[in-house]
Parts: sequence; structure tokens; C-alpha cells
Amino acid sequence: MLRKRVAILISGRGSNMAALIAAASDPSYPAAITLVVSNRADAAGLIRAETAGIATRVIDHKPFGKDRAAFERALDDKLSAVRIDFICLAGFMRLLTPWFVAKWEGRMINIHPALLPAFKGLDTHTRALAAGVKLHGASVHFVTAETDSGPLIVQAAVPVRDADTPDTLAARVLAAEHRIYPLALRWLAEGRLTVVGGRCKLAEADNRNAMLISPHG
Repeated sequence: MLRKRVAILISGRGSNMAALIAAASDPSYPAAITLVVSNRADAAGLIRAETAGIATRVIDHKPFGKDRAAFERALDDKLSAVRIDFICLAGFMRLLTPWFVAKWEGRMINIHPALLPAFKGLDTHTRALAAGVKLHGASVHFVTAETDSGPLIVQAAVPVRDADTPDTLAARVLAAEHRIYPLALRWLAEGRLTVVGGRCKLAEADNRNAMLISPHG
């Protein structure tokens, strides 16, 4: 089996990165984590990746100033040099330009700690508690030019408890993230995802798994 070559982009601890690396450690998994790139030299996830034997690279955005395009060209050059097939964003705290998104259209996915389209952006857990929702969760989606708005691949829901704080809710959502991100990457690497009319379709019988509900999560 020829495994797809995947780069993970991070800015921090790399928790979801670690879940993807763990999944890809199975030789039967259809994707290999080839490279981890961070825009911050102090990202803790770099050490986690190196410990797992994954190649890492730092492309610091600060020397590029406000020239986001120049930063992304440097990033794209590195990804192309190692023949990356797919990109997984895992806590990568940079807004991507339409040029970069278009270059990687259909080949770049992201995980977001909310049930999109609800609570796009930051501070999702605090906002979910303030809104009084009964279900919260995580979403994996294709990346488009509009932030947190690409076609949904898979979601997992967790209940919101009366005693929840942003931290306790975040911990349960994170566990859900770690389940669904490797699943989404598997489907992508297997070529089972298509986007029709702005909606993601999953080939074969696994459509039943397109929504993963964890009522006791």
C-alpha cells in the first residue's frame, strides 16, 4: 500500500497532532505523517513530533512581517519539496490567504472545537456555556477561504453538563477531537471523500459514521 504523505501544521502543544501520529503508527493506516511544521520555534508539539521520529521544520512568521503571502510561499515550498499530499491543521494559529487555500483545495483539513456552523472562531467553550447549549463538540472540515466554513467531514457531540466550566468542557471535547481527526484523515487518504454542492459525501456504507454522537462523553 502506497501511503499518502501528510504534513501537520501546528503552533502549540500538538495534542491533535499526537493523535494523528498515533493513528499513523499502524502500518495499515493509509497516511504517513511525513512532516510537522510550526510557525513558532517554542511550540511544544515539535518535541513530541521529534520524539516520535517525525521530521520537523520551523518557519517563523515574524521575519515576514505583514507579508502573509511571502510566509505562505516559504511554507508551500517546503511542503512541495517533500511531496506532501495532504495538510492537517492542528492548532495552527495563522489565518491563511486565499492563494494558499486555493493551492491546497480539497487537500487541507482542519479540526475545530465546536459543532460547526455554531461557534466559529475562538473561545468556543466559553461561548457555548454562555449560550446555554445542551450539546457541544468538535468538527473536522475542509479548509476554505472563509474561516471555519468549509464542507464538514465528521462531527462528534458531547453533552454540556450543569457544572461544566470552560476547562472541563474543553477536556471532553478534546477527547472527541482525538477520535474523529484520525478517522477523517483515513477517509481522505483512502479517496472516499467528495464535495458536491458544498457538502462532503463519504463513499460506501460508512455514511452512518458521518455524525458521531457521544451522549455519555
